[in-house]
Amino acid sequence: MRILMIGDIVGRLGRQTLQTYVPQLKSAYQPDVIVVNAENAANNGRGVTKEIVREFRSLGVHCLTLGNHTWGQSEIFDFIEEEEHLVRPANYPEGTPGKGFTTLSTPKGKVTVMNLMGRSFMSPLTLDCPMKSFEKMYKQISAGHYILVDFHAETTSEKQSFAWFVDGKASAVIGTHTHVQTADERILPKGTAYLTDVGMVGPYDGIIGMERELVIRRYLTQLPVRFEVADGRFQLNAVLLDFDTSTKKARRIKRIRIDEDTPWFQ
Repeated sequence: MRILMIGDIVGRLGRQTLQTYVPQLKSAYQPDVIVVNAENAANNGRGVTKEIVREFRSLGVHCLTLGNHTWGQSEIFDFIEEEEHLVRPANYPEGTPGKGFTTLSTPKGKVTVMNLMGRSFMSPLTLDCPMKSFEKMYKQISAGHYILVDFHAETTSEKQSFAWFVDGKASAVIGTHTHVQTADERILPKGTAYLTDVGMVGPYDGIIGMERELVIRRYLTQLPVRFEVADGRFQLNAVLLDFDTSTKKARRIKRIRIDEDTPWFQ
C-alpha cells in the first residue's frame, strides 16, 4: 500500500501548483491513495470552498483534511456533512458539524484517515484531548485498516508525544500546520511512520505562505496586521508512505520537496 500525503495547500498559487504536479506525482509514484490538507486552500488562505473540494477531487485526491481554519469560509457549513471524505479535527467538541475520520476502500485494503488537532499554542480553541479522541475513534475501526493521522499542531513536542502514544496502532502520523517541512522522518519501533511536519504547497518566497512584508511589519510594530497570501515562485512539500499489506505497518517514508531551488529528483 502506498499513500501520498501532500501538505497544507495555501491559496490560489497552492492550488495551481497542485494542478501542475499531482499528475506528475501520480505517474512517478503510483500512489494508491492521495490525501491533502485543504484548510488554507481558499484564496485568502483560510478554509476551503465547495468548488475547491470538487477541483481537488477531479485531480484524483481521495481525502481532504482540515485544521484550525476549518471554518474560515462560511459556506463550509453547507457541505461539510455531505462530503464523505472531507474530515475536520475529531477533537472539536461533541456536536460540531462534520466528522473526524473517514474510511477509503481500495483494492489493497481499507484506509482510515483521521484528523486531530494539538492544543499547545492553539488558543482560543477549546479542544478535547487528541490522544483520548484517537482512542475513541480507534475502538470504532475494524481490525486490519491502514490508519493515517493528520496531526495538525504547533509544537514538535506535542506531535512527537502523540506519535509515540499511538505507535503500533496508527500506520502513520504526519504533522501539519507549521507550513515548514521537517527532516525527522522515521519509523517508530512498533511500525508507525512519523514526520513532524510535511510542509506546505504554495508561495515559496513568502513567510509560511503569507506576504513577507506584512509578517515582518507585525513583528516590528507589534500591531495587528491582516496577512495576505503571497504570490510568485512556488513550493510543493509532500510525503510518500509505503506499508506492509499484511501487518499494516510502515516499511518506508520518503519526504518530497519541489521548488525552483530544489530540483525534483525522483
